[in-house]
Amino acid sequence: MVIFDCNGVLVDSEPLATAIVSQEFVRAGFPLTPDMIARYFTGRRPADMFADVELATGRKLPDGFAAGVADSILCRFRSELCPTHHAAYALSWLRGPKCVASSSSIERIRVSLESTGLIRFFEPNLFSASDVRNGKPAPDLLLHAAGKMGVEPGACIVVEDSPVGVTAGVAAGMTVIGFAGASHAGSDTSDQLRAAGACDVITDLRALKRAIIDLRGW
Repeated sequence: MVIFDCNGVLVDSEPLATAIVSQEFVRAGFPLTPDMIARYFTGRRPADMFADVELATGRKLPDGFAAGVADSILCRFRSELCPTHHAAYALSWLRGPKCVASSSSIERIRVSLESTGLIRFFEPNLFSASDVRNGKPAPDLLLHAAGKMGVEPGACIVVEDSPVGVTAGVAAGMTVIGFAGASHAGSDTSDQLRAAGACDVITDLRALKRAIIDLRGW
């Protein structure tokens, strides 16, 4: 089975999402830039990000802040979100079980995939970190997805764009392919993904087929 992260793998969401989140933080009196959000929170659950910001600043976020951020993201995603280049191509040939396991809420996952025309490849196999005790880099979400799909962790290949996600996959006992081809990827992203434990890194989703075949020894 292949388990896909959503943000930064299937959809090119990270620059848009970090800009929206930064704007909402600044509006609430927390001067966090998009770069800061990307550096410290890429791949993590929004709830964990909000908790860390409160802990670091010693201040509580306003009532309704999380819901407001979620609404802003969903609104912008519906009109502006694009799929990652060649995502549909990569998914079209992929046979066998596959699913999405994302740190986002199930509503955001669904809106992301519906807005980009990719939900047809996965429905109903969508799994959110909101449903587990610990978010990435803990392995809980990936183990939850494998369990729901009836597949042993060792038989799973995970596609992740963040060191946090790669760490989660390795901790789950899964094989991880790093993806460094979305617009937010930097010159050192591939090295960061390998350092976190990715056994291979691709920069174009058209290369996913060959990477999986090589890993499976076909």
